[in-house]
Amino acid sequence: MKTSLLSILVPVYNEEKCLTLFYERVLGAVDKIHCEVEFLFINDGSIDNTLFLIKQLQLLDNRVCYLDLSRNYGKEIAVTAGINYIKGDTLVIIDVDLQDPPELIPQMLKEIQNGYDDVYACRLKRSGESWLKKWTAKQYYKYMKILSNIPVLENTGDYRMFSKKAIDALRELQESERNMKGLFSFIGFNKKAIYYNRDQRIAGQTKWDYFKLTNLAIKGFTSFSIIPLRIVSFFGVLISIIAFIYSVIVIIKACVWGDPVAGYPSMMCVILFIGGINLLALGVIGEYLGIIYNETKKRPTYFVKEYVSLLKLVNTN
Repeated sequence: MKTSLLSILVPVYNEEKCLTLFYERVLGAVDKIHCEVEFLFINDGSIDNTLFLIKQLQLLDNRVCYLDLSRNYGKEIAVTAGINYIKGDTLVIIDVDLQDPPELIPQMLKEIQNGYDDVYACRLKRSGESWLKKWTAKQYYKYMKILSNIPVLENTGDYRMFSKKAIDALRELQESERNMKGLFSFIGFNKKAIYYNRDQRIAGQTKWDYFKLTNLAIKGFTSFSIIPLRIVSFFGVLISIIAFIYSVIVIIKACVWGDPVAGYPSMMCVILFIGGINLLALGVIGEYLGIIYNETKKRPTYFVKEYVSLLKLVNTN
């Protein structure tokens, strides 16, 4: 399978400290491959000098293109926009912080040319990350495997390469609530893992705090599984049966032995327990209703402020 143009999709948000180092290192990697290359930077509403530096790189290299979004939409939407705008018949997604080594790109491309459609980088070690983050990530993948109705790729992020077939499939997915890791698994096709040790960030601070990671995890659970709703339904049925049995016991006890006013602590425990279950059920249902609400509005997923590509002499047919 021959590749005529490789698109390198790079979502960026306030990455002025990493950008030049990233570009120089990626150049060293793509010099080893034999095809045309497109660098597409997705500026996700940066408020520092990120966009200015991208424009400076474009003056030096006409392979550098950029898509400037109208505001900060988040990485999932930025990646979606990039997939819609790339020109290549092969795509690699990589972060600018260089935690994922660009030196894997030639190996990924070789596997794509061997017939694979999704070559994903799987982490063996995660340097520079706290024990808590590693543990929560492990728990997320563990329960995602249990709850999801699609295959879950553990210790795998957005660093991966896609064939033309996979790119076309991703473009057909139009939902506004995006969880790209789930969508990458959803499309299926022939997948191939490449293992590596993840490095620390070269500069700057991560944009993924625990609140954003929790939000992404919730989207992952609710976007690809209705099992949380079924668990809530199961608890509802179970508690109803227990409550019915307990009511029968109370009635029989009152008829046979009488029942003076007593049992306040046990009554409060039951009320609080059932109340907590009800609130949990409402919360889970609310998450799904929120997704339905956002999808029914049919709003555009993103708006583009500017798209500039000087790349010519490209034939992706």
